Amino acid sequence: MIKVLLCCGGGFSSSYVSERMKKEIIENQLEDKISMDFSPFSISLDKMDDYDIFICCPHLQMHVKQLFEKRDVTVPIYILPPRIYGNMKIKDIYEDVEDLLMIYKETSMNPVHFPNEEKVLKVLRASSYRSSKK
Repeated sequence: MIKVLLCCGGGFSSSYVSERMKKEIIENQLEDKISMDFSPFSISLDKMDDYDIFICCPHLQMHVKQLFEKRDVTVPIYILPPRIYGNMKIKDIYEDVEDLLMIYKETSMNPVHFPNEEKVLKVLRASSYRSSKK
């Protein structure tokens, strides 16, 4: 099972998205494949050892950069493209997380991203990377 921590600034919308994702996990019968929790970014680092990957909301991009300057990070961090964040679907998130974990395993790149998606605010896809390439 892949354990995901959705990190945001701590606002209501992010906790709502996380709860919606938990419902979609059950609806799509993915309970044995993925779990998702929510945490404000400011306290998420204390939970690093409990998750396989952190997914950060797009507006945290600068905070993530600063984090790597200050601290050793032992979990892959992915900054979610804005269009995906606005329309998050658990099937897309699950596919992306699987692929991102493979990329991280092969490259140790952190924050981890897909090819040609270094600049997250310019990413135009609204579905998983895998399905957008079909």
